Amino acid sequence: MAQLEGKVAVVTGGGRGLGRAYCEALARESAAVVAADIRDTAETVDAIGKTNGRVTGIAFDAADMASCETMAKHAVNEFGRIDVLVNNAALYGDIQGGRFDKIPEDEWDRTMAVNVRGVWNCCKACVPAMRDAGGGSIVNIASLAAVYGMPFGLHYATSKAAVIGMTRALARELGRDWIRVNAVAPSAVLTEGTDEFFGEKKEKFLHAVAGGQSLQQNLTTDDLVGTVLYLSSDASRLVTGQTLMVDGGTVFL
Repeated sequence: MAQLEGKVAVVTGGGRGLGRAYCEALARESAAVVAADIRDTAETVDAIGKTNGRVTGIAFDAADMASCETMAKHAVNEFGRIDVLVNNAALYGDIQGGRFDKIPEDEWDRTMAVNVRGVWNCCKACVPAMRDAGGGSIVNIASLAAVYGMPFGLHYATSKAAVIGMTRALARELGRDWIRVNAVAPSAVLTEGTDEFFGEKKEKFLHAVAGGQSLQQNLTTDDLVGTVLYLSSDASRLVTGQTLMVDGGTVFL
Protein backbone atom coordinates (compact mmCIF):
# COMPACT_ATOMS: atom_id res chain seq x y z
CA MET A 1 0.00 0.00 0.00
CA ALA A 2 1.14 3.54 -0.69
CA GLN A 3 2.71 5.32 2.29
CA LEU A 4 0.00 7.99 2.59
CA GLU A 5 -3.16 6.18 1.55
CA GLY A 6 -6.16 7.94 3.11
CA LYS A 7 -4.12 10.93 4.29
CA VAL A 8 -4.64 14.60 3.40
CA ALA A 9 -1.56 16.80 2.96
CA VAL A 10 -1.44 20.60 2.79
CA VAL A 11 1.63 22.04 1.06
CA THR A 12 2.19 25.78 1.24
CA GLY A 13 4.16 27.39 -1.56
CA GLY A 14 2.90 24.55 -3.73
CA GLY A 15 2.80 26.47 -6.98
CA ARG A 16 6.35 25.89 -8.17
CA GLY A 17 9.83 24.60 -7.33
CA LEU A 18 10.17 22.52 -4.19
CA GLY A 19 6.55 23.04 -3.22
CA ARG A 20 5.31 21.58 -6.46
CA ALA A 21 7.74 18.66 -6.13
CA TYR A 22 6.42 17.93 -2.63
CA CYS A 23 2.82 18.06 -3.87
CA GLU A 24 3.52 15.62 -6.69
CA ALA A 25 5.48 13.24 -4.46
CA LEU A 26 2.77 13.19 -1.79
CA ALA A 27 0.14 12.54 -4.46
CA ARG A 28 2.19 9.63 -5.84
CA GLU A 29 1.97 8.08 -2.38
CA SER A 30 -1.84 8.42 -2.56
CA ALA A 31 -2.30 11.45 -0.31
CA ALA A 32 -5.00 13.93 -1.23
CA VAL A 33 -3.08 17.16 -1.74
CA VAL A 34 -3.96 20.79 -1.09
CA ALA A 35 -1.56 23.04 -3.02
CA ALA A 36 -1.67 26.48 -1.42
CA ASP A 37 0.29 29.44 -2.72
CA ILE A 38 0.16 33.17 -3.25
CA ARG A 39 1.14 32.26 -6.82
CA ASP A 40 -1.03 30.35 -9.28
CA THR A 41 -1.19 26.62 -8.49
CA ALA A 42 -2.80 25.58 -11.79
CA GLU A 43 0.30 23.79 -13.13
CA THR A 44 0.66 21.74 -9.95
CA VAL A 45 -3.03 20.84 -9.93
CA ASP A 46 -2.97 19.91 -13.62
CA ALA A 47 0.13 17.73 -13.23
CA ILE A 48 -1.38 15.76 -10.37
CA GLY A 49 -4.78 15.58 -12.03
CA LYS A 50 -3.25 13.96 -15.11
CA THR A 51 -2.13 11.06 -12.93
CA ASN A 52 -5.62 10.78 -11.40
CA GLY A 53 -4.40 12.14 -8.09
CA ARG A 54 -6.72 13.87 -5.66
CA VAL A 55 -5.76 17.53 -5.55
CA THR A 56 -7.11 21.01 -5.05
CA GLY A 57 -5.40 24.37 -5.31
CA ILE A 58 -6.09 27.52 -3.36
CA ALA A 59 -4.62 31.01 -3.37
CA PHE A 60 -3.53 32.18 0.07
CA ASP A 61 -1.10 34.47 1.88
CA ALA A 62 0.86 32.80 4.68
CA ALA A 63 1.44 36.16 6.38
CA ASP A 64 -2.32 36.71 6.76
CA MET A 65 -4.02 34.67 9.49
CA ALA A 66 -7.50 34.95 8.00
CA SER A 67 -6.16 33.66 4.68
CA CYS A 68 -4.54 30.69 6.44
CA GLU A 69 -7.79 29.86 8.21
CA THR A 70 -9.65 29.97 4.90
CA MET A 71 -7.04 27.64 3.41
CA ALA A 72 -7.41 25.12 6.25
CA LYS A 73 -11.21 25.22 6.00
CA HIS A 74 -10.93 24.63 2.27
CA ALA A 75 -8.80 21.53 2.89
CA VAL A 76 -11.32 20.11 5.35
CA ASN A 77 -14.29 20.96 3.12
CA GLU A 78 -12.65 19.27 0.13
CA PHE A 79 -11.15 16.20 1.79
CA GLY A 80 -12.59 15.96 5.30
CA ARG A 81 -9.40 16.20 7.36
CA ILE A 82 -5.76 17.34 7.54
CA ASP A 83 -3.00 14.86 8.39
CA VAL A 84 0.13 16.52 7.01
CA LEU A 85 1.22 20.15 6.78
CA VAL A 86 4.34 21.01 4.81
CA ASN A 87 5.28 24.60 5.64
CA ASN A 88 7.23 25.40 2.51
CA ALA A 89 6.01 28.93 1.66
CA ALA A 90 8.79 31.47 2.14
CA LEU A 91 10.37 34.57 0.70
CA TYR A 92 13.62 33.56 -0.99
CA GLY A 93 13.80 34.50 -4.65
CA ASP A 94 11.71 37.57 -3.86
CA ILE A 95 14.36 39.12 -1.61
CA GLN A 96 17.84 40.44 -2.32
CA GLY A 97 21.07 39.34 -0.72
CA GLY A 98 23.67 41.83 0.46
CA ARG A 99 25.48 43.24 3.48
CA PHE A 100 23.48 43.00 6.68
CA ASP A 101 23.54 46.75 7.27
CA LYS A 102 22.18 47.46 3.80
CA ILE A 103 19.05 45.31 4.11
CA PRO A 104 15.99 47.59 3.86
CA GLU A 105 13.90 47.55 7.02
CA ASP A 106 10.70 46.81 5.12
CA GLU A 107 12.33 43.80 3.44
CA TRP A 108 13.49 42.48 6.82
CA ASP A 109 9.94 42.80 8.19
CA ARG A 110 8.38 41.22 5.11
CA THR A 111 10.78 38.25 5.34
CA MET A 112 9.90 37.64 8.98
CA ALA A 113 6.18 38.03 8.27
CA VAL A 114 6.17 35.26 5.66
CA ASN A 115 9.00 32.96 6.73
CA VAL A 116 8.36 33.01 10.49
CA ARG A 117 4.88 34.31 11.23
CA GLY A 118 3.62 32.45 8.17
CA VAL A 119 4.70 29.11 9.62
CA TRP A 120 3.07 30.01 12.94
CA ASN A 121 -0.13 31.08 11.17
CA CYS A 122 -0.38 27.87 9.15
CA CYS A 123 0.20 25.72 12.22
CA LYS A 124 -2.50 27.61 14.12
CA ALA A 125 -4.89 27.16 11.21
CA CYS A 126 -4.24 23.46 10.58
CA VAL A 127 -3.56 21.97 14.02
CA PRO A 128 -7.25 21.89 15.09
CA ALA A 129 -8.06 19.62 12.13
CA MET A 130 -5.03 17.45 12.96
CA ARG A 131 -6.29 17.10 16.54
CA ASP A 132 -9.68 16.07 15.18
CA ALA A 133 -7.93 13.47 13.01
CA GLY A 134 -6.12 12.01 16.02
CA GLY A 135 -2.66 13.34 15.15
CA GLY A 136 -0.52 14.27 12.21
CA SER A 137 2.81 15.50 10.94
CA ILE A 138 4.08 19.03 10.43
CA VAL A 139 7.16 19.38 8.22
CA ASN A 140 8.77 22.81 8.34
CA ILE A 141 11.18 23.69 5.56
CA ALA A 142 14.19 25.41 7.10
CA SER A 143 17.58 25.88 5.42
CA LEU A 144 21.27 25.15 5.66
CA ALA A 145 21.59 28.94 5.85
CA ALA A 146 20.33 28.87 9.44
CA VAL A 147 22.82 26.26 10.68
CA TYR A 148 25.85 27.13 8.59
CA GLY A 149 25.44 30.89 9.03
CA MET A 150 25.06 32.07 5.43
CA PRO A 151 26.53 35.56 4.99
CA PHE A 152 24.91 38.27 2.87
CA GLY A 153 21.43 36.98 3.53
CA LEU A 154 20.97 37.74 7.22
CA HIS A 155 17.21 38.20 7.06
CA TYR A 156 16.73 34.87 5.28
CA ALA A 157 19.17 32.97 7.54
CA THR A 158 17.63 34.48 10.68
CA SER A 159 14.11 33.59 9.57
CA LYS A 160 15.07 29.97 8.96
CA ALA A 161 16.83 29.75 12.32
CA ALA A 162 13.54 30.85 13.88
CA VAL A 163 11.78 28.03 12.01
CA ILE A 164 14.13 25.50 13.62
CA GLY A 165 13.47 26.94 17.07
CA MET A 166 9.73 26.92 16.43
CA THR A 167 9.93 23.30 15.28
CA ARG A 168 11.55 22.19 18.53
CA ALA A 169 9.16 24.11 20.78
CA LEU A 170 6.07 22.94 18.88
CA ALA A 171 7.27 19.34 19.00
CA ARG A 172 7.32 19.57 22.81
CA GLU A 173 3.89 21.21 22.92
CA LEU A 174 2.04 19.11 20.35
CA GLY A 175 3.34 15.68 21.31
CA ARG A 176 0.38 15.21 23.66
CA ASP A 177 -1.85 15.47 20.56
CA TRP A 178 0.31 12.92 18.70
CA ILE A 179 1.27 15.66 16.25
CA ARG A 180 4.90 15.36 15.20
CA VAL A 181 6.86 18.46 14.17
CA ASN A 182 10.14 18.22 12.27
CA ALA A 183 12.22 20.41 10.00
CA VAL A 184 14.14 19.79 6.80
CA ALA A 185 17.18 21.99 6.17
CA PRO A 186 18.35 21.78 2.55
CA SER A 187 21.38 23.27 0.94
CA ALA A 188 20.80 25.41 -2.16
CA VAL A 189 18.45 23.60 -4.54
CA LEU A 190 18.26 24.09 -8.29
CA THR A 191 14.94 25.95 -8.43
CA GLU A 192 13.54 29.21 -9.77
CA GLY A 193 13.98 30.77 -6.33
CA THR A 194 17.72 30.08 -6.31
CA ASP A 195 18.00 31.55 -9.80
CA GLU A 196 16.25 34.71 -8.63
CA PHE A 197 18.05 35.11 -5.31
CA PHE A 198 21.58 34.82 -6.69
CA GLY A 199 21.02 36.19 -10.18
CA GLU A 200 24.19 36.51 -12.22
CA LYS A 201 26.25 35.16 -9.29
CA LYS A 202 24.34 31.86 -9.28
CA GLU A 203 26.93 29.65 -11.01
CA LYS A 204 29.78 30.91 -8.81
CA PHE A 205 27.64 30.41 -5.70
CA LEU A 206 26.49 26.92 -6.66
CA HIS A 207 30.07 25.87 -7.40
CA ALA A 208 31.16 27.08 -3.96
CA VAL A 209 28.25 25.31 -2.25
CA ALA A 210 28.94 21.96 -3.93
CA GLY A 211 32.64 22.31 -3.15
CA GLY A 212 31.89 22.51 0.56
CA GLN A 213 29.84 19.31 0.57
CA SER A 214 31.05 15.80 1.25
CA LEU A 215 28.91 14.71 -1.71
CA GLN A 216 29.85 17.36 -4.22
CA GLN A 217 26.72 17.78 -6.27
CA ASN A 218 24.10 20.51 -6.17
CA LEU A 219 20.69 19.43 -4.98
CA THR A 220 17.64 19.10 -7.21
CA THR A 221 14.03 18.90 -6.05
CA ASP A 222 14.18 15.10 -6.37
CA ASP A 223 16.79 15.04 -3.60
CA LEU A 224 14.34 16.51 -1.06
CA VAL A 225 11.13 14.60 -1.65
CA GLY A 226 12.25 11.36 0.02
CA THR A 227 12.93 13.12 3.30
CA VAL A 228 9.60 14.93 3.24
CA LEU A 229 7.76 11.69 2.47
CA TYR A 230 9.55 9.96 5.34
CA LEU A 231 8.60 12.69 7.82
CA SER A 232 5.03 12.80 6.52
CA SER A 233 4.45 9.07 6.84
CA ASP A 234 4.16 6.58 9.68
CA ALA A 235 7.70 5.45 8.88
CA SER A 236 8.79 8.30 11.18
CA ARG A 237 5.99 7.88 13.74
CA LEU A 238 8.36 8.35 16.71
CA VAL A 239 10.51 11.08 15.15
CA THR A 240 9.76 14.61 16.31
CA GLY A 241 11.62 17.82 17.09
CA GLN A 242 14.38 16.97 14.62
CA THR A 243 16.08 19.00 11.91
CA LEU A 244 17.22 16.75 9.07
CA MET A 245 20.03 18.24 7.01
CA VAL A 246 19.72 17.47 3.31
CA ASP A 247 22.87 19.29 2.29
CA GLY A 248 25.21 16.77 0.69
CA GLY A 249 27.16 16.54 3.92
CA THR A 250 27.95 20.16 4.73
CA VAL A 251 26.90 20.35 8.38
CA PHE A 252 26.87 17.36 10.73
CA LEU A 253 24.48 17.68 13.68
